Amino acid sequence: MEGGDVLRGVGDRHNNVDGKVLQSFQKNFVDVQDILDQNRILINEINQNHESNLPDNLTRNVGLIKELNNNIRRVASLYGDLSHSFSRSVDASSEGESGGTTGIANQKRFRSG
Repeated sequence: MEGGDVLRGVGDRHNNVDGKVLQSFQKNFVDVQDILDQNRILINEINQNHESNLPDNLTRNVGLIKELNNNIRRVASLYGDLSHSFSRSVDASSEGESGGTTGIANQKRFRSG
């Protein structure tokens, strides 16, 4: 199932969800997938370098592992953004259905990575 299919399902069930929010979700999902694909390549190269036991390759792994760690932080941040955006859109949608009553969910703070 592709990210667009998931997002279409959300839009079908919650007509109050703004199209821009759905586009943002889709963009973040694509960004996450791109980073995860890059991580797969990095991990393969790190493993090959490790198996080679060549000093230059092992030294190169230091930089590759740093890049991998940075990518993981970026993915965590993007997922945090997705979670925050989704919560806001659900809160906005439920406020519209309940006549503007706010709940505890609106009082939570968003904590970034």
